[in-house]
Amino acid sequence: MNIFRLLGDFSHLGAIIILLLKIWKTRSCAGVSGKSVLLYAIVFTCRYLDLFTHYVSLYNSVMKIIYLVSTYFTLYLIYRKFKATYDRNHDTFRIEFLILPSAVLALLWNHEFSVLEVLWTFSIYLESVAILPQLFMVSKTGEAETITSHYLFALGIYRFLYILNWIYRYYTENFIDWISIISGIVQTVLYCDFFYLYITKGE
Repeated sequence: MNIFRLLGDFSHLGAIIILLLKIWKTRSCAGVSGKSVLLYAIVFTCRYLDLFTHYVSLYNSVMKIIYLVSTYFTLYLIYRKFKATYDRNHDTFRIEFLILPSAVLALLWNHEFSVLEVLWTFSIYLESVAILPQLFMVSKTGEAETITSHYLFALGIYRFLYILNWIYRYYTENFIDWISIISGIVQTVLYCDFFYLYITKGE
């Protein structure tokens, strides 16, 4: 565990908390893409199947459980409790165009052709584009609430810190994972335009 990984994890956790608090306090999920949250639920489910088979540390297990529970709880708020406020007319991104290519790529390029490994790889590829429905929704409406902007910014910082984590591990452990690095770069690039708007607007 290094500082970049730790900060990245807490930035990710912060993004989830920001989103949950936004929905709960306003009693509304307006401006939030349920499809992006659904993709993250798929990502965490596929990635953390090893929760019951491979113990790394208490920290690792607790964070996995928090990501899973909080993401599925967010889905519940969007599609059940506050579904009347869900803006499905603007949340129209075709997520099958993200899921299917990610699945095919995971079958073609992975570290090991086993069920858990292919699902883990699929989750990495899918996570790199999971935010697209949210960004697409923002572009369609032409605006984002300040709290939604903070959520997106925290997610972008999380991915950027993870890239630094991989660089750090390369120089200190001589370890490199091209699947994670390339996927992380793709995801960070997707945030660049949003980062510019976020900073220039001073939100």
